[in-house]
This record gives sequence, C-alpha cells and structure tokens, in this order.
Amino acid sequence: MKEQKKSWSGRFYEDFEVGDIYQHPLGRTVTTKDNLWFTLLTQNTAPVHVDHQYASQTEFGKPLVNSTFTLALVTGQSVLANLSWDEIQLPSPVFEGDTIYSQSEVLDKRESQSRPHAGIVTVKTTGYNQRGQVVITFKRTVMVYKRDHAPQIVRIQPGEAQ
Repeated sequence: MKEQKKSWSGRFYEDFEVGDIYQHPLGRTVTTKDNLWFTLLTQNTAPVHVDHQYASQTEFGKPLVNSTFTLALVTGQSVLANLSWDEIQLPSPVFEGDTIYSQSEVLDKRESQSRPHAGIVTVKTTGYNQRGQVVITFKRTVMVYKRDHAPQIVRIQPGEAQ
C-alpha cells in the first residue's frame, strides 16, 4: 500500500513575503440568479441590478452586477481571515456572464500585538474579468495563523469509525 502524502493546509504567517503575488486558483462566472439573489438579500432597490428593461436604457445596456457581490466574490476567492478592507475601487463594471478571477499582492506583514499565535498581513487584492479588465481593487488586512498554531483539520479516512 502506498504511503499517503500529507495534504497542503494553506499558508501560514511565515510563508508570506512582501512583494509575493498569489494568483487565486478559482474563477467564477456570475449568473443572473447570483445578481438577483444577492441584490434582493441585501435589500438593494436599484433597478439597474434587477430590472432588465430598465437596465437596457442605461449607458451599459444591460444589468450591472451588484458591486457588493463583486467585493464578496473576490474576497471569497482569496480565503483569508479579514480584519479590514480599505481603498475599495471599482474601475470597470461587472455584468452577468462575466467570469471573475483574482490575485493578491503582499504589501506588508507584522507580528500581531494581541494574538501571539498569529501575524497580520496587508495585501492588495485585484479582481478582473475574462478579458483581463480590472473590476475591483482593495487593500485588506488579514490575520494569519503562525505555523504550528493553527487549529487542526481532522480527516476521517474511509472505513474509520468515529
């Protein structure tokens, strides 16, 4: 029987270096349903997001994706424990049918003053569409566990009883 290799458990504070750029691996195509549900869940009443007839009369000619959906999607693609968001910019609109990708650049890192088991990392995250157009940028500060201080992920193997 082959030896099972240890799986990757993510990055730790010690792994981050200023200047590193992480291409987040998953893209996500935004659907009409995504836009409608998110807009309704957040009680956004702007018709440009939910009324195709109204949106067809705007300069864009079609519905705009709710910008807070774009922020949530790009934040989720990078999977870090957020402490703050700063300098959010939306230079290009997102439309239903666009596929969004993201990357983060490490700008700064420091030890946490209140949590000795963690560090604080500042990144600039950029979201862009399938044409390479930047649709969102923001800086964020995240908490990252130090190596050997992260909670353990327990994996039960097939056939093992709990």
